[in-house]
Amino acid sequence: MLTIVAFIVALGLLIAVHEYGHYRVAVACGVKVLRFSVGFGKTLYRWQPKKPRPGQSTEFVIGAFPIGGYVKMLDEREGPVLPAERHQAFNTQPLKARAAIVAAGPLANLLLAVLLYAAVNWYGVQEPKAILASPLAGSVAQQAGVQGGEKVEQAGFEGDVLHNVDSFEDLRWLLTRGALDGRDVRLVLAARPGGGRELLLPLSQLNAKDADAQLFRKVGIVGPYTPPVIGKVVPGRAADQAGLHKGDLVLAVGATAVVDGQQLRELIRGGVAAGKGVRSTWKVSRGKETLELEVVPQAVSEGDATIGRIDAFVGAPPDSVLVRYGPLDGLWKGVERTWEVSVLTVRMMGRMVIGQASLKNLSGPLTIADYAGKSASLGLTQYLVFLALISVSLGVLNLLPLPVLDGGHLMYYLWEGVTGRSVSDAWMERLQRGGVAVLLVMMSIALFNDVARLFG
Repeated sequence: MLTIVAFIVALGLLIAVHEYGHYRVAVACGVKVLRFSVGFGKTLYRWQPKKPRPGQSTEFVIGAFPIGGYVKMLDEREGPVLPAERHQAFNTQPLKARAAIVAAGPLANLLLAVLLYAAVNWYGVQEPKAILASPLAGSVAQQAGVQGGEKVEQAGFEGDVLHNVDSFEDLRWLLTRGALDGRDVRLVLAARPGGGRELLLPLSQLNAKDADAQLFRKVGIVGPYTPPVIGKVVPGRAADQAGLHKGDLVLAVGATAVVDGQQLRELIRGGVAAGKGVRSTWKVSRGKETLELEVVPQAVSEGDATIGRIDAFVGAPPDSVLVRYGPLDGLWKGVERTWEVSVLTVRMMGRMVIGQASLKNLSGPLTIADYAGKSASLGLTQYLVFLALISVSLGVLNLLPLPVLDGGHLMYYLWEGVTGRSVSDAWMERLQRGGVAVLLVMMSIALFNDVARLFG
């Protein structure tokens, strides 16, 4: 139920903001708006303001299916217009006014994202400290010299100015952009016995195509540092059968000393051979005692691989820090994050078109609904971040130069501004058909990816 409610609220809000952008600029330009609708299908609720704006008699509608919306304006191309109202018709407006009305929808979504990110920055959120876990064997981080336990103080792309790292989430976002953009990342680590140091992560070597969990496994930094402590144990499963208890501190697995939760998780994953779990002796600290327990992970399939699991939570919660910014800094951080997400989205779309990125990165309504429910269950700040991300995606998508989208109409107006004449009706019809075909293909791929992610 939470997933459904969170999904409907997200769609309703983002669509309403998008259409309000069109509506508000249309009214400001003197265009008569006939209907403002959020949703399609059967009308659930309709109303008209008791004191409408001068020259306006807009009907506001909420439809039964919140999968879109529209703003219907007075337009000679869609019906007869009284001579006295012709100056209020959309098609009679100057080119710059029409372009502003069309662009206002996507820009409203981008502005909403800025405000949502800013609200999270102002409110503050507890995030893991930027302390690195043990890197995965053979990963970029291990080859670069990461050992685990280092605190990252500053980071940035090679050749750019380095910035302070406030939390592990800051670092994760930088690594994501670096891996997908093919840019190396420089880390400045805090001083520790032997002195502080700098590392260069050559992420350009990855040639990353998918923004998924495997990407971070290649980078080698999949999470913050956590102590190798056993958490909740599932009764009757591998950890319980071995005698592991909640609160046990794992000191070693076989001859390998364990230093953090990430390393322990990898040892468990790799504790299989020939499709079966491999017995190993664990040295465990429990209170004032040191015990040796025989543990046999359960072999399970993960994609094409077989990994080990013990059915217990591994690793204590990481040390966290409250990340909060003042009014101006929080707003500027919101602008920066919106810009960075927008640029990354455009680049990924461009790379998908030319085959440099996988089409698996496209997501549809099922994945969005799933993430809506998960983020809402984690709390208000996580849900606001989710809304901001989807709002950016909606804004950028609508600015694409596809004829059925706002970006397509802006493309028509660019042609009109350059040539001095509008696109002919014949060409308009051809372009609309092509745009619908492209959009249907994108939607089909996104839906296929949704089904593969959720049920594959």
